[in-house]
Amino acid sequence: MTVRTFTLAVAASALLAACATGEVDYQGEGEGFVGQGVPVRATLETPSVGTAGEDAADDPAIWASATPVTVNGVLTRGFVAGTDKKAGLYIYGLDGAVLQFLPEGLLNNVDLTDGLVVDGRPQIVLGASDRTPGKTGVALYLFDPAGTGDNPVRPWGALTSDVIEPYGFCFARRGSEVHAILVGHEGELRQFVLTADAAGRPVSRLVRRAEIGTISEGCAADEATDALYIAEENVGVWRYSLDPASGAARTLVQPIAPGVLVADAEGLTIIADGAARYLIGSSQGDSTFPVWRIDGAQPAYVGRFVVQDGAVDSVTGTDGFDALGGPVGDAFPEGLVVVQDDVNDTGTQNFKYIDWRDIRSALGL
Repeated sequence: MTVRTFTLAVAASALLAACATGEVDYQGEGEGFVGQGVPVRATLETPSVGTAGEDAADDPAIWASATPVTVNGVLTRGFVAGTDKKAGLYIYGLDGAVLQFLPEGLLNNVDLTDGLVVDGRPQIVLGASDRTPGKTGVALYLFDPAGTGDNPVRPWGALTSDVIEPYGFCFARRGSEVHAILVGHEGELRQFVLTADAAGRPVSRLVRRAEIGTISEGCAADEATDALYIAEENVGVWRYSLDPASGAARTLVQPIAPGVLVADAEGLTIIADGAARYLIGSSQGDSTFPVWRIDGAQPAYVGRFVVQDGAVDSVTGTDGFDALGGPVGDAFPEGLVVVQDDVNDTGTQNFKYIDWRDIRSALGL
């Protein structure tokens, strides 16, 4: 992109931001339009979410273990947490099978992290933005990787906030601290430090309050560069510092632009592939996934992909997705990408699993 083209794109995005007061669906090519991108195919999928006839499946988060663990009585080397934003939280196996369902209400985005000790044991902490009336904030859950017996994912409490409609959510590690980052539907940004008290209950401390501007959701932290990426749906992708003292300071990484990122910009995720790290976005308006390499001095756009029919059906209109590099069970030895599909070929919405090697090869990374 030339400097002149970039300047015009920024100006256009600023005008769009000034006019946008809500979600703007891409209208240029009609509903279901799929833009240009290198083709990849999903290898498997989950069952349909339980809420039928509505926009329900939304966002996944991936966890992998080097050794088998027990999740709700099933031996596995990891799981995928996925939200049904009309009903609760699913826990899927690495084969896509349902391991557990928690009927927790209106959960939107989910993420997970390690590094927190609760009751003297290291735990995996899951958090999901919660829009349930009277509970707005972040619903918290724990999984004990050393647990025995049934060992389900279990509710742990909540992180409360002043955000009226919690939307995007992601965790980040800063040194020994676990940070929880909440993005509100109207562009609120709230950052908390999460700990556990002596009784094993969650404790949160607000460390940043800022405003993004307009409707925002996608959230991903690159701990290696202390960066936070947020998608403002009708404007573009921003890079903030993870340091809460930086407040609202930010840099526009990618404005909304045809052929790269089409409104509305939805989920964001980061995958580490050896020494390389990549930011992936969901260009929901044309059902593509743009990719930037982010381990250099500045993010560098490297192309985008689309998910076509293969062993399972194609993917369109993705809201949330997640990626994890390295071994994820036997089937995904170098990484896994899980994406929400808003028009499943049979049943209701679900999640598709894509081998990272196929994306890397298609993009020539």
